[in-house]
Parts: sequence; C-alpha cells; structure tokens
Amino acid sequence: MAKNKIVLAYSGGLDTSVILTWLKETYDAEIITFTADIGQKEELDGLEEKAIATGASKVYIDDLRDEFARDFIYPMFQAGALYEGQYLLGTSIARPLIAKRMVDIARKEGAIAIAHGATGKGNDQVRFELTAASLAPDIQVIAPWRSEEFRAQFPGRAEMIAYAEKHGIPVQASAAKSYSMDRNLLHISFESGVLEDPWFDASADASKDMYVLSVSPEDAPNEAEMVELAFEQGDCVAINGEQMSPLQVMETLNELGGKHGIGRIDMVENRFVGMKSRGVYETPGGTILFTAHRKMESLTMDREVMHLRDSLIPQYSSIVYNGFWFAPERLAIQALVAESQKHVTGTVRLKLYKGNIIGAGVQSPLSLYNPDIATMEADPSQVYDQNDATGFIHLHALRLKVASGVHGTSVHGAKLEQVKVEV
Repeated sequence: MAKNKIVLAYSGGLDTSVILTWLKETYDAEIITFTADIGQKEELDGLEEKAIATGASKVYIDDLRDEFARDFIYPMFQAGALYEGQYLLGTSIARPLIAKRMVDIARKEGAIAIAHGATGKGNDQVRFELTAASLAPDIQVIAPWRSEEFRAQFPGRAEMIAYAEKHGIPVQASAAKSYSMDRNLLHISFESGVLEDPWFDASADASKDMYVLSVSPEDAPNEAEMVELAFEQGDCVAINGEQMSPLQVMETLNELGGKHGIGRIDMVENRFVGMKSRGVYETPGGTILFTAHRKMESLTMDREVMHLRDSLIPQYSSIVYNGFWFAPERLAIQALVAESQKHVTGTVRLKLYKGNIIGAGVQSPLSLYNPDIATMEADPSQVYDQNDATGFIHLHALRLKVASGVHGTSVHGAKLEQVKVEV
C-alpha cells in the first residue's frame, strides 16, 4: 500500500532537517518538502539536494516573490499597517502565503497533513494553522514542537545534532549563532540568544556583523540621495521615472534604504500567545515605501476617509500579526482600504540621509490641497470666508460652556460661579 504523505515547510536548517527524518520515522510517511522563495536569496542554495539527501520523496521550491509583493505586501501597506507603532510586519505577512501554498501542494499530492517547525511559544504556529483552518479545514496540521514525545527526545540543540549525525542528516553541526534570523523580501528579523536581554545594545559596533540588508547610519554616505516614488491608486508603480513591478520596487528600495542605513527597528513586542519578546528588524525598502505612501495620502485622501482608515490600523495590524489574513474581518477592512486608495495617485520626493527619510516634495493631479484657499494672504478664490469661523467656533464651544457651568470648575480646579447658558 502507498504510504501517507506529509508536506513539510522546510528551511534546510537543523530543526526542519531533523523534523523531516522524525516525521518519516514517526508517521511512516512520505515527506514532501516545500520551500517558498520569498526573497531569502543565497539561503536557498543547495536546498533541493539537501532535502533529498535527508530523505524527502519530493521537493518543491517555488518562486513566490511576485505574489508576495503584489498580493500581500502592497495591500498591507495600503492599509498603513504598523504593529504597536513600530513593526512593519515582515515575518507576519509572509506566513499566510507560505501556508496557502502548502495547502495547494497538499491538495495536489493527496497529502493527509502539513507540518511546520514553529515552536509552541511563538506566533508562527498560529499563523500557519489559522491559514490552514481558513483554506483547508480538512487537512491535518502536525506541529512537532508541541509534541511531548518530540520535546522529550530533543530537549536541546546537542540532542538534535547527535540525532542528525546518527541518521546521516547533512547539516552544519557547529555552534549556533548567538541569535536566530528570518529573511524575506520585506525584511530580516533577528531574535533569541543575546537579543533576549533587552539591555543588550544591538546598535553597538560589536553587533555590526549581525546586519545583512543595511549599513549602520554612522557608516552611511555623507551625502544625501534623492528618490522619487510614483503612486497609482495607493500602489508604488515607478521609482525615479522608471516603471516597476511591486517586486522590482521592493528590491530597488531595499538597496537604496540599506545603502543609507534606513529601516532598523529594535523593539519589545507583545506576542499573540501572551508573552513579550524582543526583536531587531531590518526593513529598509519597506520603511521608505511606508513613509512615501503616507505622504502621498496626505495630499490626496479626504480627511474623514483618512481618519476612518487610520482608526482601523491597530485592529488591522493585529489581524495580520496574529495570523488572521484570510479571516472575514481582514477581507472586510481590506475592501474599505481599497476604496480609500482610489485617489492616492501622484509623486513623492524623498531625501535619504544616514538613517533618515526627509520629505522633499509631493505632487498629484488629484491633490486636495489648494494653495489659494490655504494661503495666509488674500484668498483670490473667495471660497473661504474667515468670518464664518466665528459661528463655527461658537457651535463647538457650546458643550464646553455648558459643562463648565454645570460642574463649576475651571481648568485649574478653582470654583466658578454657576453660569446660566441658554440652550
């Protein structure tokens, strides 16, 4: 009889290499590995050969970079997503795409389950499994790190290295780095190891070798560089006059931002599972795109539409961070976001200098800014009558006067005589 099949999210590192063999033995199954190319670059070198040598019956390495940029990064940036005021959600937004493709492969191959190497303490386990629940509730999910049997067998890295040597698993058995990293088109994240101490200075000279996408601001060029980003309906479509796909935009901005030391974030964040964690992130291109998009909106988006969309940013960001990308609430908010972006068209000019992004101009054929109305000089359009502001202020002051009369206190706490206000 044919063996059951399991699709494993595979990185080629020690954990997923050991998990591949462990799944094969434990479930007596064929293991099909899947690796999403979402911008890891040289990390993918030799991965297929390694998976086959470790015991995979079939290997998928799919280039999903275009889809990642177009269908995941761009819609998220239209929403202005920023988790806890700092994090541009680089890891979070990649997981639903990976899980979606795993489900597709499981359907194609007739697999009974998908498996991942995410730990039981992190967010990724939730993101993988909520995506699977949304798209394929009938497919089983195997999470070895939540198995007591697996954790008893591998209480530490030494046991995993010994297991790899015993089974001839081709992995590097050298000492681990003092941190872990995860890379994709949008960012690189660093966590664990020395970074678990929130007092550890990740910006110090001693930590320079950790960073991959960017130089430190101190080492960035001494001269600023100008860049122009053109937008159509909320999406960046050209840089410095050259039309580009979303993937090309991200690659170009990563190079520019990295050159000028832009996009480094060091934060303690709140994981969905309930604990705090410290992460260091490099998001050079995303930081430039986020800033430029916001400036384009400032010129072209209606005030109340902007405030409505902005009020949803914390909720939308948590939805993405917590793994609910395919949930109905994200789709509903995304529909509102798409509507809000219809007139976000024009060009933003930025100055990049030593970790800073400085606004240097914005223009649009759909600009809502009218210098004739906004001018402090005589208004040639005569659209706005300054006398109208008197009644406007009186109306807004009414409730404040009523409250002051009722409660009888000034802003300094001194008692006031009751004031009769005609309503």
